[in-house]
Amino acid sequence: MATPEQKQDAGQGTDKLDKGVLKVAVVVILGAIMAILDTTVVNVALQALTIEFETSFDTVQWIVTGYMLALATVIPVTGWACDRFGTKRLYLLAIALFLIGSMLAGLAWSIESLILFRVVQGLGGGMLMPAGMTIMTKAAGPHRVGRVMAVLGVPMLLGPIGGPILGGWLVDSVSWRWIFYINVPIGIIALLLAWRLLPKDDPEPAERFDFVGMVTLSPGLAALIYGVSNIPSAGGVQATSVWLPTLAGIVLIVGFVLRALRIENALIDLRLFRDGTFSVSVVTMALFSVAFFGAMLLLPTYFLLVRGETALQAGLLLAPQGIGAMITMPLCGRLADKIGAGKVVLPGLVLILAGMGMFTQVGSDTPYWQLLLALFVMGLGMGATMMPIMSAALQTLTSKMVARASSALNIIQQTAGAVGSAVMSIILAGLLAGKFGVPTSDGQLAATAAIANPATREQASVMAADSFASTFVWAVVLIAVCLVPALFLPKRPPEPPVEDGPGQGSDQPASPVLTH
Repeated sequence: MATPEQKQDAGQGTDKLDKGVLKVAVVVILGAIMAILDTTVVNVALQALTIEFETSFDTVQWIVTGYMLALATVIPVTGWACDRFGTKRLYLLAIALFLIGSMLAGLAWSIESLILFRVVQGLGGGMLMPAGMTIMTKAAGPHRVGRVMAVLGVPMLLGPIGGPILGGWLVDSVSWRWIFYINVPIGIIALLLAWRLLPKDDPEPAERFDFVGMVTLSPGLAALIYGVSNIPSAGGVQATSVWLPTLAGIVLIVGFVLRALRIENALIDLRLFRDGTFSVSVVTMALFSVAFFGAMLLLPTYFLLVRGETALQAGLLLAPQGIGAMITMPLCGRLADKIGAGKVVLPGLVLILAGMGMFTQVGSDTPYWQLLLALFVMGLGMGATMMPIMSAALQTLTSKMVARASSALNIIQQTAGAVGSAVMSIILAGLLAGKFGVPTSDGQLAATAAIANPATREQASVMAADSFASTFVWAVVLIAVCLVPALFLPKRPPEPPVEDGPGQGSDQPASPVLTH
């Protein structure tokens, strides 16, 4: 009779993913490709959309901000809904919602309708990755989670490279509408395969979900960002379009916090912040996301507006950043487990500062080799920061708190990224308007027209490049501030946490880790 050790060895010897698991993996990867590509494919189209809808950059960025806020909204719902309705049903719903949003976004007739349909798309996209991860983990079993992560990591690594290139090609060769229509055939195939191949699972008893928290936090953040983003065009904080949504947003957010401190199963469990390592990691992640994701919105626009590149060329020029991240992400993830996240994140932030610092000096004729090198260095730094920060946040928590913490981290990351996109676009729009002597809403269009005119091209390009350089200074400052909390990240390998320790929330139910 086999001993428990022999049984364990035998189980570990069968960690190869079998045919059934691989079929499930195909379905999940298709969903992941749609969700991840759609977070990167749009950035290179923002300049074309600004011209198409005759709007400003601080307005068109809501195509990105609205999508990210929608992602943040549904991430915490996914774990509860997987139990309540079953993972297969939820995954089918997520694909269908993403498909509907994609088709409607492609049919958009105004900037307002496009932003609305992007929100619909984000509600579906936000559920695809967490639900897919849950399905894969259940199908493969706990002893094969490492291989599952490796499979799901492929689209995560290739998305930042392929997304801008695909988006650029579609914008140049077909139409901006096809950056959304391209999801339709992929989504239909994914929907059919999910219906046929995913194992059926029955709903299970689910804990009570904080719907009130969901309908106060995200709308509160959206109202706050909207109000602040109106400051340049409204001429100050005294305008009703500024103070009213800002005040409403603050009231909703404060209401969410006060309620979350008093109830069980809050949307974001604020008791997690009793853990010092988690708190430091969250602050680092939030500052990093504001600066980095905000800067990522600006990079393709610089190539399109200042350098006159096509959308496809802009996508190709961004590839070094994705390549850099692809090199360091898997290496630094393992390294953080061996030597401590702090020793990996700090050098990563320094690399990002070095690369982004180049863009604070960018001009209208900066050599391309310098720009590509800077992007590659930024990519190396990004791969060394994002995952180690998230790992550090979870390493001192009990297993019963990890799912809640993972959900909270993803909400904060997406929300901070949305804030960064809005803030950086507001700064750029204001600077362009000031340079070209027009209202904020006309800054980018005025710059585009002046650069297109041969008589004013050279001077206009210099003025626009100076606006981008000044905006990147703000991103560098925020990344530099990240160094302060990062100094307090763990500098030793993680140790298994003491289960049921004081303040760790041992009364929380276990649930699968959901990542996006």
